[in-house]
Amino acid sequence: MILRLAFQSLGVVYGDLGTSPLYVYNSIFPNGFDDGEDVIGALSLIIYTLTLIPLVKYVFVVMRANDNGEGGTFALYSLLCRHAKVKTIPNQHRTDEDLTTYSRQKIEDKSFAARTKKWLEGKLYRRNALLILVLVGTCMVIGDGIFTPAISVLSSVGGIKVDHPNMNNDVVVVVALVILVGLFSLQHYGTDKVGWLFAPAVLLWFLSIGSIGAYNICKHDTRVLKAFSPLHIVRYFRRGKKQSWVSLGGIMLSITGTEALFADLGHFSTIAVQIAFTSVVFPCLLLQYMGQAAYLIKNPQDYREAFYRSIPDAVYWPVFIIATAAAIIASQATISATFSIIKQSLALGCFPRVKVVHTSKDFSGQIYIPEINWILMVLCIIVTAGFNNTTQIGNAYGTAVVGVMLVTTILMALIMLIVWRSNWLLVFIFCGFFLFVELVYFSAVLFKVDQGGWAPLVIAFVFLIIMYVWHYGTLKRYEFEMESKVSMAWILGLGPSLGLVRVPGVGLVYTELANGVPHIFSHFVTHLPAIHSVVVFVCVKYLPVNTVPQEERFLVRRIGPTDFHMFRCIARYGYKDLHKKDDNFEKMLLDALSQFIRNESLMDSFSDSEEYTLGSQQQSQNAPSLCIANGNSISLGMVSADSSNDSIISERSSPQQQPGYRVSYSAPQHPTYRDELQFLAECRDAGVVHILGNTVVRARRESSLIKKVAVDYIYAFLRRICRENSVIFNIPHESLLNVGQVFYV
Repeated sequence: MILRLAFQSLGVVYGDLGTSPLYVYNSIFPNGFDDGEDVIGALSLIIYTLTLIPLVKYVFVVMRANDNGEGGTFALYSLLCRHAKVKTIPNQHRTDEDLTTYSRQKIEDKSFAARTKKWLEGKLYRRNALLILVLVGTCMVIGDGIFTPAISVLSSVGGIKVDHPNMNNDVVVVVALVILVGLFSLQHYGTDKVGWLFAPAVLLWFLSIGSIGAYNICKHDTRVLKAFSPLHIVRYFRRGKKQSWVSLGGIMLSITGTEALFADLGHFSTIAVQIAFTSVVFPCLLLQYMGQAAYLIKNPQDYREAFYRSIPDAVYWPVFIIATAAAIIASQATISATFSIIKQSLALGCFPRVKVVHTSKDFSGQIYIPEINWILMVLCIIVTAGFNNTTQIGNAYGTAVVGVMLVTTILMALIMLIVWRSNWLLVFIFCGFFLFVELVYFSAVLFKVDQGGWAPLVIAFVFLIIMYVWHYGTLKRYEFEMESKVSMAWILGLGPSLGLVRVPGVGLVYTELANGVPHIFSHFVTHLPAIHSVVVFVCVKYLPVNTVPQEERFLVRRIGPTDFHMFRCIARYGYKDLHKKDDNFEKMLLDALSQFIRNESLMDSFSDSEEYTLGSQQQSQNAPSLCIANGNSISLGMVSADSSNDSIISERSSPQQQPGYRVSYSAPQHPTYRDELQFLAECRDAGVVHILGNTVVRARRESSLIKKVAVDYIYAFLRRICRENSVIFNIPHESLLNVGQVFYV
């Protein structure tokens, strides 16, 4: 099974890394070279770069930091969110930690990990800085989704000019654009039906380039084996100085796609990816780079098209076809990774609402996002047609690659300290070394900002503004709802009828609050004369876990006395889950509500007879709730009659008692649970209405100019062009009721 997974991982994980030989030497020596020793020095840098970053850092260290098998920037952030309170939207609930996928380890109070955790949690600006760092990494991954198809396809198609040297470069660009348009146009079909071809095609590609590399070493110059000595790196910098330093940007392209090793881990086991890299990918890439170097030493005039020129004539066209297929597969893998990270950022409230479509019934990770797909296609066409050559695209690509790696290294330092609780000296050595190496590469990339390196910086900046402003608006809206939620005393004062006519049916009121009654409900009650007989406040919440098991999806509790027929249901999802995939969401929710009523009846005798000691105010604010897991798992907490809670407890002792007084949970008089189940079934048959708040967010008049621009213009524009909540929640139009309101933040 492991070998089978290792074979399959070739087609998904290693396509981008495997196509790097198409354009690396062209980017290192854009104007040629004077001495063959320069080629050996550059080869030595490639060998040690491949060894240190993909092999040592990613394959053997970073992959261990997976989130229950999921990798990528947001997987690292989710791990940190579970082990430290760094999530900026404070919608955590104590029951979240009871999930089977919510794995975390306790930290000793006096340990270095505890001090690091306390330092990170201590200031809001530190948590915001961490979020911005994660968003920067995400934006760089989106940049990869633009530059990988452009440089891979253009480099592979460029092989036509080797056989037809008089062909105009514009023809090559047009052919590349046609392939790119076709690639993006077919995304909505997914890769489920053709994905089985990817692994054999990429394996054939690696075996081809490895064999050709070995052939060129034997035929042209075996001196390239000297490149394993790091002394050639020192000599390379002594000879070239600034030119050698700038060429590091091209050498960086030899490890493009390394982040995909980690980001696409979710489909395969860690050991399978490690086996594939060490047994196939790494040796074949080394042979190919050494073979190209041997060819270039003997044929320095072919520096622009070193890869295709080094192919023996007898196998030229078969390799050309395989190279084009490998470039398309590499592009597909990067586009899929971009869709995946957009989905993760969407789940954590860091991206505007977009439509997410599952393209496979068997594999949950295969998704398609129409809006992002067409944006990527347009930007990819602009990059390909605008730069018109692989050298400038390579300069831009290098900036995006090293940017993601720097973010991963910084996050790994926090993971090693807080999650793994590694020795701080070991963490300092590991992260300090790799930060130094990557910063050296980053400094070289910055030399090429005016030669195309500006493109990913501009793209990343635009996406960063979009993502941060959206998150800021979401956070402010949540804070407003928390401050303006309705008190339980006001609800109880309305009586069982809530001061309205209770009409048959079930009303599902969607809210972002995990506790308390939202402001939208008072707005609804104030302006409309009737409300449904059964009211359920539905909170769809995404947790910092990769997935929430179906049987643990819903957390149900009652609001107020039984005759109010008011409930809260928290639907919990992981960042890899998709709400819209639950086509029977309404049925699942109401079934969970019915199960809650049955389980609640089992609690009555226990609740009436048992007493509890509430030792602190925090303890007294816990609300009774039932987690519907396999139909029988029950957890009971306590609640006090304040605005943040959903039920009422009776105090049997004197109010003059000090903290630590004893209280009991007294079940109110109500019909049997069978009567309530019958009532719920009748309301369910009468119809279910989904009530959504159509909120307009505005900055207060006294707000700063930057805040007004961010909220009144950028955030408002994003809300207008993004998908409606009704589309995201898959709500039938005939069952939808929007309630408009304005928030001033």
